[in-house]
Amino acid sequence: MKTLDIAVRSLLLAAIMGWSMAVFAQAALRDEIDLIETLKRQPPCCVIDARSDARRQQHALADALTYRPGLSIVPSATVIVVGDDNESALKVAESLAKQHPSKSIFAVRGGVTAWEFVRKALDKVSASSSGAPPAGVSFVIPKNTCESGTTLQILSSKPKAKP
Repeated sequence: MKTLDIAVRSLLLAAIMGWSMAVFAQAALRDEIDLIETLKRQPPCCVIDARSDARRQQHALADALTYRPGLSIVPSATVIVVGDDNESALKVAESLAKQHPSKSIFAVRGGVTAWEFVRKALDKVSASSSGAPPAGVSFVIPKNTCESGTTLQILSSKPKAKP
């Protein structure tokens, strides 16, 4: 009887833990205003283009990663997903949220048109902000750097010439 009680408790605990992880890993569908307010504080690490090939060829998104099943990313900040429609964008965002439950992953409500509006608004905000860098050392993470795998560039320095 005791082993049955322990087994039931263990099963209940596992179910609660699984449910809490699923709740924590939810993605959200956001409109332009929500995205602008959120991304003003912290820009996204990457934009995932989950549109069809035909739509990508019609209107390419600069600095976006093309979504494919099995895409492996290491997000350092918010991830943005742009799809053909709201449902497909949210579906991709939810699959990425399961892989990265501690990161904010937002699907763009309104697709590529809405995302272009958000990008332009954020560009205006950053251009109008103070030109002075923040106090201390600052470092800007280049765009399109959250995909893991083979590096696109290798930085190296030449040995200094002796006088």
